[in-house]
Amino acid sequence: MMDIAEVARKSGIPASTLRYYEEKGLIQAAGRRGLRRIFEPDILTRLSLISLGQIAGFTLSEIAEMLRYEDKPRIEHRKLREKADQLDLRIKELTALRDGLRHVANCTAPSHLECPSFRRLMRTALARYAKRRRTSRVPGRSAI
Repeated sequence: MMDIAEVARKSGIPASTLRYYEEKGLIQAAGRRGLRRIFEPDILTRLSLISLGQIAGFTLSEIAEMLRYEDKPRIEHRKLREKADQLDLRIKELTALRDGLRHVANCTAPSHLECPSFRRLMRTALARYAKRRRTSRVPGRSAI
């Protein structure tokens, strides 16, 4: 058994976040030692799954749903494929942005605003921002 301070030290996740995760049903303390929560050793595996889910772009609610089963996580393959597709799109967008920024950095135009590639980047950024704002207002959908 590990107390919350040891879990925080071993995982790198602050105790306040661990308490928040417990409040949200992502993790569960095995009990208390005095005032400190104590956890089973497999808590580190669960925290790794939560971290992986967050890095992949899943919301805490989605992760909680996947982890709600005591025996082992239940992750729908369809959800994983959808998230992988979203990541592919994001990688494409970031690659185009990186390439555009490199072009602009080497552009010979007198100012960035006179560079056609930079102006195209600005238009694209504005359009994507507007799209993200529209999508983030739809319940249950997250913006990339």
